[in-house]
Amino acid sequence: MDSLTQIRLTRELIDVDSTTGRESEAGEFIARTLERLGYAVARQPVADGRFNVIATLGVPPAVVLSTHFDCVPPFFASREEGGRVHGRGACDAKGALVAQIAAAERLRASGEQRVGLLFVVGEERGSDGARAANGAAAGSRFLINGEPTDNRVAVATRGVYRVRLRAAGKAAHSSLPELGVSAIDKLVDAIVALRSVPWPEDPVLGRTFYSVGLIRGGVAPNVISAEAEAELMFRTVGGHEALRQAIESRVGQLVQPEDVLVVPPVRLTTVAGVDTAVFAFTTDIPFLDRWGAPVLVGPGSATLAHTADEYCEAAELLRAVDVYVETANALLRA
Repeated sequence: MDSLTQIRLTRELIDVDSTTGRESEAGEFIARTLERLGYAVARQPVADGRFNVIATLGVPPAVVLSTHFDCVPPFFASREEGGRVHGRGACDAKGALVAQIAAAERLRASGEQRVGLLFVVGEERGSDGARAANGAAAGSRFLINGEPTDNRVAVATRGVYRVRLRAAGKAAHSSLPELGVSAIDKLVDAIVALRSVPWPEDPVLGRTFYSVGLIRGGVAPNVISAEAEAELMFRTVGGHEALRQAIESRVGQLVQPEDVLVVPPVRLTTVAGVDTAVFAFTTDIPFLDRWGAPVLVGPGSATLAHTADEYCEAAELLRAVDVYVETANALLRA
C-alpha cells in the first residue's frame, strides 16, 4: 500500500461515522477492504448489529495488530491541511488502524503471513468489543495494540477506577431547611474532603489522580435536595481496592460509594530500538489478554484525541507503518 493510498483510505474511514454504538457501517467498510486485499475475514457479533473484524492470511497468526474503530462524539469528517489529516478518529484510532493494514500488507509482500488483524468496537465505552474478542483468540504470541503514543512504545499504562458517590437526604421546603437534610451539601462536603486524601503512588506511573466528571442532584431550587450523586474517574497506578477503602474511610459517613468500572493498570512488552514512554490513559489491552503479550504503540498524540479538532500529522501516519513492521518483525524473531 503506497502512501497516497494509505492517506486516502484513512480519510475514507474517518468519513464514516462510527461513534460508539454506531460502528456497523465502519465495520463493513473495514471488512470489505480486507476481503478485497485477500484476507480471510470474520465478522464477530458483539451487540446491536455491531461486530469486530478479525482477519488472517490463512495461517495461525503469531503476531496480531489490533485497535478499535469506534470514536467519541461529536463526529466530524476529514480534511487535509498543512500536512495534517483532521477528523474524528484521525489519531484515536482510525489512523492507526489503516497504518496497521498497510504494515500487514508490507509484511505479506516480504513473505510473512503469520500476522493477523483484530479491529474492535466499543473501546470508548467499556470495551465490550474487546471482551467479546478475547473469546476468539487464535493462539497468537503477541498483540500490538494501536493508540496515540507518538509512535513510542508504551512501558505501562494507568488503569481506571470509575466510582459513583450517592448521597441521601430529606426533602423539605427551602424556607424551612431545619426540617430537611441536603443531599447536595453532603455530596459537596465529600468531594471537598477527598481533595486532601494522599492517593497511592508508583515509581513508574506516578501518583494517582482523578476528576469529577458528573454531578446530579435536587429537583428544584426551592426544595432541600433528597438525593445527589457524582461520578469520579480515577487514573490508577495499582489495584482499586485501596481507593475504595480510602473513600469509605474518609467520606463513608456522607456518601455511599458504588463501583462503576474497573480497568487495571498494565505493564507492557517493549521492543529494542523503539522510543518508550509511560501513558496515563487506558486501553483495550486488559481485556485482550488471551491474544498474547501486549505491545502498545501508534501514531498521533493523546493530547489531540477527543478534542474539537482532532488531527494527526500525515508523516506520523506513514511513519507508523515502519514502526509496526519493525515491531512485528522483532516479535516474530523473539
